[in-house]
Amino acid sequence: MLMKRTVPVIVMTTLLASCANMSPTQQSALQKTGMGAAAGAAAGAAIGAIAGDAGMGAAIGAGAGALGGYIWSTSMENQKKEMEEAVSGTEINVSQTADNRLKLNIPSDISFDTGRAEIKPEMYPVLNSLAAGLKSNPSSQVNIVGHTDNTGNDAINNPLSINRAANTRDYLVHQGVQNRISIDGRGSREPEAPNDSPANRAQNRRVEIFIYEPQQQPVPQQQQQMPQ
Repeated sequence: MLMKRTVPVIVMTTLLASCANMSPTQQSALQKTGMGAAAGAAAGAAIGAIAGDAGMGAAIGAGAGALGGYIWSTSMENQKKEMEEAVSGTEINVSQTADNRLKLNIPSDISFDTGRAEIKPEMYPVLNSLAAGLKSNPSSQVNIVGHTDNTGNDAINNPLSINRAANTRDYLVHQGVQNRISIDGRGSREPEAPNDSPANRAQNRRVEIFIYEPQQQPVPQQQQQMPQ
């Protein structure tokens, strides 16, 4: 039993240490496996990168024990590129979060007027592109978070932020994206910038859209066993 436990630890340690000596190309392949947040997955990705097969690395990483979180798959990378093209020339920021979610930060000049929850027409093309990408990737899930600046009080800002998220969800549902959207409202509690100028308050009146693919949960051992 001790040997069975020790060997995987040695292998994992060796593989993780090899990441430090990888070339930029190999490191890029490691990142694109989408498993960097978990040690087991990172080791598997290192194997794939060194061997020139990122797909193999992702498979080995999953088998090595990636823990929870989200994956950054090829479809997620494609959705990111599509959204970057769709919002080119706007103030919308598209990024990959540390936990492998795709984030769209949509500020007030495109999303909502002050004190209002109705979507601006300028936001329609962005949401149309997002809906098209989501329909092409049915495994993707969505979380929409509304925000306000600090004008007014919580009794106004909290429901306003939720209504902004809800209206964004309803538009996507109308475009055919259903049964995989959750919403939240944070009021003025999570500002992007200090609420000390009109420009900064405009940054804080926003909606954030997160797209993600959940990590698949392993099948329980008893379900993997063949009937006797």
